[in-house]
Amino acid sequence: MKSINRFLYGPSPEEKVREWQSKLRTQQRQLDREIQNLDRHVGKSRQELKGLAKKNDVKSARILAKELVRAGKQRDRLESSKARLSSVQMQLQHQLSMVKVTGAFQKSTEIMKMTNQLVKLPQLHATMREMSMEMMKSGIMEEMMEETLDSVDEEDLEEEADAEVDKVLFELTDGKLGQAGKVGTELPAQAEDDESEEEMQRMRREMQDLLSS
Repeated sequence: MKSINRFLYGPSPEEKVREWQSKLRTQQRQLDREIQNLDRHVGKSRQELKGLAKKNDVKSARILAKELVRAGKQRDRLESSKARLSSVQMQLQHQLSMVKVTGAFQKSTEIMKMTNQLVKLPQLHATMREMSMEMMKSGIMEEMMEETLDSVDEEDLEEEADAEVDKVLFELTDGKLGQAGKVGTELPAQAEDDESEEEMQRMRREMQDLLSS
């Protein structure tokens, strides 16, 4: 009988919620893997930054420090998205309880608000967009507002990151760099070591790949 009803009327509310929650858990695991990869590369970059400080390579140190600042912002965004995914799962469970009382899903501004935020994350965009359409058909959400994906504006990054960069340099180099507030040409830079420069460029590429994924 259940299979006949499913054929005639589609999945039951319980089946829909289980499917949605399964997709959300899969997305959480994906974000966990990305956070772990990001943490590994950040750890390597911090060690490289200390090495650059010992060589007094200020220019390369500031470049790498900005990548660390950008990585920190990306990590915060991934953690926030994980928390939103958990909140959507809880809201869906609440919806299931309401179905038992009212017989149908109820509109949820909370789910709509969190889903609108999750759709902006490139890693989640396709899955959350698909789920949003399904929730709209089920009556949980109204039509979503089309919003552009958040991106890091380079000018904003320059303005925001300068102070953070100096903090990062100061903390990671035991005060050798960053103490004067702005680290620039006032500190002499030694000739760059070819092997060190190549390694730094490789790490920067790896970090940028993670941040743009």
